[in-house]
Amino acid sequence: MQDKSVRRFTCEKYARDFTTDSCNKRQKPTFNPMKHPLVVTLISLAVTPFGFAQTPAPADTKTAEQEVRQMIEQYRTALTKKDTAALERIWADDYTFINASGVVVTKAERLANLKSGATSLDTIVTDPDMKIRVYGGDVAVAINRVTLKGQYSGKATSGQFQASIVWVKMPTGWQLVCNQITPVTSP
Repeated sequence: MQDKSVRRFTCEKYARDFTTDSCNKRQKPTFNPMKHPLVVTLISLAVTPFGFAQTPAPADTKTAEQEVRQMIEQYRTALTKKDTAALERIWADDYTFINASGVVVTKAERLANLKSGATSLDTIVTDPDMKIRVYGGDVAVAINRVTLKGQYSGKATSGQFQASIVWVKMPTGWQLVCNQITPVTSP
């Protein structure tokens, strides 16, 4: 049988990274922050931004919501007037549209459809109960029911649709990055 002082001496040489469990004399790993300063520094750097993160003030959220409502009106007007110059500014470069048939359309394809006449919207009526949620002051999601009359990608479109619209505040202002419309089958 081994002397306790010898065992203690043997365990002490590993004490910097392990401790001994007194019940079954197994060594268990422990974390000593003084022995691993790089790990502590990396964890601190990763967590620090969360400590300084701020949620926008209610006034900022209200302002962003009003700005997005104005942009949605500009968007509606540009679509009905087929104003491709305005739509080029409104749609982000990586804009994606998912139409009522589930087809994914890029900004370039959507502009081409408008210029060729394949997409033509005569009327767009929005429900006054539009819900807009602002995230972090620079992302907004609008959910709304709209009534459309016209055509998308050469196919007649008429009726009520549920729309979701995602806006991002860029250095140049709010831009539409993605939207989708889904036909409403029952009122």
